Amino acid sequence: MRGDLVRKLAARCLTIGLAVLAFVVLALTGATGWGLALAAAALVATATEQRIRPGADLVAETTLIAAAILVGYARRLDDGINLALVVTGLVLLGLVLLVGPLRTAGSLEIRAANLPVRAWTPLVADQLGTALLGLLAALALAAALALPAGVALAASLLVGAGAGAVALDLARRRFRPRAGGGPVAAALRRHRPEFLLYFSAPPGSEYQVTMWLPYLERIGRPFLVVVREPEFLAPIAAATDAPVVYCPTLGAMDEALVPSLRVAFYVNHGAKNSHCVRFTQLTHVQLHHGDSDKAPSANPVSGIFDRIFVAGQAAIDRYARAGVQIPADKFVVVGRPQVESIEVRPEPARGLAHPTVLYTPTWTGHHADADYCSLPVAERLLQRLLERGATVILRAHPYTAQNPASARQLGRLTELLVVDRARTGRQHVVGAAARELSLTECVNSSDALVSDVSGVISDFLYSGKPYAVTDMGDEGERFVERFPLAGSGYVLRRDMSNVDDVLTALLDTDPLAEARWATRRRYLGDFPAESYAEAFLAAARRELAPAETLTASTPA
Repeated sequence: MRGDLVRKLAARCLTIGLAVLAFVVLALTGATGWGLALAAAALVATATEQRIRPGADLVAETTLIAAAILVGYARRLDDGINLALVVTGLVLLGLVLLVGPLRTAGSLEIRAANLPVRAWTPLVADQLGTALLGLLAALALAAALALPAGVALAASLLVGAGAGAVALDLARRRFRPRAGGGPVAAALRRHRPEFLLYFSAPPGSEYQVTMWLPYLERIGRPFLVVVREPEFLAPIAAATDAPVVYCPTLGAMDEALVPSLRVAFYVNHGAKNSHCVRFTQLTHVQLHHGDSDKAPSANPVSGIFDRIFVAGQAAIDRYARAGVQIPADKFVVVGRPQVESIEVRPEPARGLAHPTVLYTPTWTGHHADADYCSLPVAERLLQRLLERGATVILRAHPYTAQNPASARQLGRLTELLVVDRARTGRQHVVGAAARELSLTECVNSSDALVSDVSGVISDFLYSGKPYAVTDMGDEGERFVERFPLAGSGYVLRRDMSNVDDVLTALLDTDPLAEARWATRRRYLGDFPAESYAEAFLAAARRELAPAETLTASTPA
């Protein structure tokens, strides 16, 4: 996005500018102190750019900074050609040239969490860039203090030895791989997982996995989570005791998918899913990460899976309505286990004087035809809610911050609620406080929902409480045809011209109370509340039935 691009460009210009300036000052002037200070500032700028642009190529800038520091060091010592500094320069040159390739090679190695293995090489390789900057900072300080050149040489050789050890181990892994894979594969074979959850997605999407982990654990069989992006390894590993394996390459996938596996579950339609679907010995099951009437919920790509677990008959009808032809025997109705802890209100609560309303704007989507976000027109809605004495829980989609315009709009709404909270004492929930609450906690704390087209509505539907849906396409009567779930809710027009009528129906008269129960059965299945999640667990265990048969037939 534009804000992110500006930040990256600013970091790029600052790093280049300071590196060049430091070299020019130290090489062409006598201002050694100022030059070393500029070199230190350039190092800070380089470290900042590494965080903003993790894959940035900073060889030229790092070379200039290293050369500047060595010139300043030699000038501080003022003893002619210093052999220790010459060797230090050669070591630094080798490090500058090798750090990038070693980091790239390390990033292609399989990594794991929650497994009794210690694969130190990829982790150290990933930190070599930081180690080099730390070494240069130490040399700049040593130069400023005019310490003996032997100190610089010793520090450089120490970091160089670490890089050499990493290089040798990576070369051994690449050119002399172990038969049957490395320590991660060996640990997985000992773990004997029967199924895996496969995950690839943009940053910030780990919620798609964490919503399923408690139910996968309740299946009662050993399993693992395979992730394809490194940033997901730590947060997902923190949410489960199951092994989590980062597979950067197809070769790593071959290593991680051990023979004991029988089933692979998926939670989205990521492009890299095909990397796992190619393992034809597995049964591939799509779970989705929510149930909604959005266009992506009827993605034709679903047809590549052996099974499609859906919440209710409405999901099957959605594919048919979109013209996506999938054999009926691929669908399995399992409910939406995540709603089992939602409190159900069997009787409508009408005439609420001080209601709590949950507002859940979605994000703008990857494409214009999937942009259901109501943030641009939401200020009038919130003002009307406040005039009715409502307390608002504002819970935005995790991807909202990816769009600067949406982030600004959310900021204005947050400020509006914070000001009202200070003025009236109503305990609106916004910002970090809203993100810390689970969706179930938000639903249980509210009397009604206002939402864009999203899976939140399906989950809220389980509670039996009223909801309103925003028609951001201004489609009128066609809106309910395209998004049938809106037929049991109150539709807000894009221009908010009917906001008062909708809020009266939502918070006072609720004429659609009875219709919601039929919709609830169609969207979420008709399973007993006391054992609602068992439908999913039973279906998952059926897919693993051959493992049960094999176990039962094994002699004691």
